[in-house]
Amino acid sequence: MVEIKTPEQIAKMREAGLVVAAIHAATREVAVPGATTKDLDEAARKVLAEHGAKSNFLGYGGFPATICTSVNDVVVHGIPDTETVLSDGDLISIDCGAIIDGWHGDAAYTAFVGSGHSAELVELSRVTEESMWAGIAAVAKGNRLVDISKAIEGYIRRQPRPAGGKYGIVEDYGGHGIGSQMHMDPHLLNYVDRKRGRGPKLVPGFCIAIEPMVNLGTAKTHVLDDEWTVKTNDGSWSSHWEHSVALTENGPLVLTAVDGGKAKLAELGITTAPDPSARS
Repeated sequence: MVEIKTPEQIAKMREAGLVVAAIHAATREVAVPGATTKDLDEAARKVLAEHGAKSNFLGYGGFPATICTSVNDVVVHGIPDTETVLSDGDLISIDCGAIIDGWHGDAAYTAFVGSGHSAELVELSRVTEESMWAGIAAVAKGNRLVDISKAIEGYIRRQPRPAGGKYGIVEDYGGHGIGSQMHMDPHLLNYVDRKRGRGPKLVPGFCIAIEPMVNLGTAKTHVLDDEWTVKTNDGSWSSHWEHSVALTENGPLVLTAVDGGKAKLAELGITTAPDPSARS
């Protein structure tokens, strides 16, 4: 069953989304050479406390931290610790969430640590982020879930291949419904699987976390013995981007973007819905 939200519930999700955006801003400042991934987790905890929000990651299925810190060939679900020290040239994806009055926000971004990153890594992150925005642009009345998947995969497939390689679209993990829980129906693939059909129709009140994960090589992954950390099978580096999005009567609203997605979606010819946080 897909949970359809009222405008009042979407407004609460927007509050949670802005806390997530604040965590992103704080962790970007900390993600520098010499910092540990535990330092980033502590920065996230501080933001949650400042906003009176709860973590939806800490304790989820036994997860031991407030954020996921996935470095280089780690795709998702990396666990922050004091042993993982960021180095110049690293790539890190940070995934985090927040709960306000029982309503959830969830988003991820990829950051470059220091400098000296190859053009292929820069392009990997760009392609992953832009494919997310292509998926967000497909969140429109009358479309179906598969239209989001099609937009994400289509964008990635249209990009020039990296030298001597390919972009691996991770198949084992994907986006999800979000609202009164962090993970809800429907599951969103980042590629089209015709066996799954078209999926539910997108209607006002539909909220979805869109999160492509793209590897600079194979799409195949494996989970480490900690039962959380997901790595690429071939050691290729990975990028992960995510936003939580609500469809309203007046169009989409990117709940976890500071501006509600207004600037980026305008580039794609889409007008975002009025932002309920602007009235508070």
